[in-house]
Formats: sequence, structure tokens, C-alpha cells
Amino acid sequence: MTSPLIEIKNLIKDYSTDDLVTNVLRGINFTIQPGEFVAIMGPSGSGKSTLMHILGFLDRPSSGDYIFEGKNVAEFSDDELAALRNKKIGFVFQSYNLLPRTTVLENVKLPLVYSGVSVKEMAENAEAAVKAVGLFHRLHHLSNQLSGGEQQRVAIARALVNDPKVIFADEPTGNLDSKSGTQIMGILERLNEEGHTIILVTHEQDTADHAKRIIKVRDGEIVADEMVASRRLVAKDGELKK
Repeated sequence: MTSPLIEIKNLIKDYSTDDLVTNVLRGINFTIQPGEFVAIMGPSGSGKSTLMHILGFLDRPSSGDYIFEGKNVAEFSDDELAALRNKKIGFVFQSYNLLPRTTVLENVKLPLVYSGVSVKEMAENAEAAVKAVGLFHRLHHLSNQLSGGEQQRVAIARALVNDPKVIFADEPTGNLDSKSGTQIMGILERLNEEGHTIILVTHEQDTADHAKRIIKVRDGEIVADEMVASRRLVAKDGELKK
């Protein structure tokens, strides 16, 4: 059996302001294997976004262990975490986070700027990532000339360009109409089929049902961790399968 990609053991996250301590995560435990498609689901204030920030090396836990590829993340310096984040993690956010007056190609190349690859390789990798999300015909358009669905595809291409171990998608369909949202979930399904580990954060059951497994979080604790019995899957034409 393969080793877990991610192991979380008794993870706790507290925030302190003055004399007030807020418990955001209260002893979380789970593992994620390479190639899984997991949805972390919960209402606003449940702790799911805090958990994603810790999993994506954007924050550190107050206590407990986070083991990534067999190594305890607590042992890494902030600089090592930043390097690991750039190399191993791809992020897709609800708000796209693209540079508005910059072309699709330049936006997708951004994560490669500090990776040490040649200018030629940067362009080749970025073009391949844009092609993978079906936007090659928009390669030289400015991102603010694109629809919301197209901008989210660019964000996915940017997340893909370093060939990361994990793609985190935080409410990726939150700003999209249902058709565009379905197409985005179809892209994430296909990337998972190609071997990428996908961790989806959402408060919507319909979106979570595209995953293979759902971890439900409430008040900083896991209240359910189950495989999805009847997945919502997207056909090649971008429509939901019947």
C-alpha cells in the first residue's frame, strides 16, 4: 500500500486576541492518499478554510502534526515552506486572483518565475497548461477580457503549471453560473483521473458530490468522513451525466 500523501494527527488551531482564545480546529485527524479527490465541506465558520490554509502551507497549526510526503511540516522553516508551496501545491480560489491587464499566458507563467526553469521552458509549460483547460485560443487575451468561467480556467492552468502534487480548490464555482461551474468541476474531475490529488473546499453539497470522498467539518471538528455513493460526474460536452 502506498504511503499517505497527507497525514493529520490531532491538529489544533487557536487564535488569540487580547485575553480571548478562539478554538478554530479542535483535534482534527485524517489521511489523504495520492490521487484522491476529497471535498472538505462545512458551513461558514466551521474551520474548513483555516484547515485548507494549514494544508496548503499558508498557516501553521497551534499543535498536532501535519505530515506531508512522510515529513513533519513543523520541521520546515518559513522559506522552506514557501518553496514547498510553490513546487508541490496549486491553488484555485473563488475570486480567480488573476492580474487583470495581463495576458492569459503571462498569468499562467507566474508560478514559474522563481522555479529556475528557462524562459523557453516557462512558455512551453504555460502553453501546455492553458491547452489542458481548453483555452489555447485565448492565450494572448488579457484576463479582464474573459468571462468568469474562462478566468477560472486560467486560474486552474496557473495551478497546474508546476505539475503540483496537490491542487486545492477553494469554492472554485462560487462566483460562476451553474453551467460554467459544472464545466470547472469537469476539468477538476479530468485532472484527478490523470493522477492529480484534488482537495476541494466548499459549503455546497452539489459541488462536494463531484468528489470521491467528503470530509464534513462543523465547529472545528470532523463530524463525518465518507465515500460518495453517487457522484455527480461531467460528460465531455461539459454537461452533467444523466
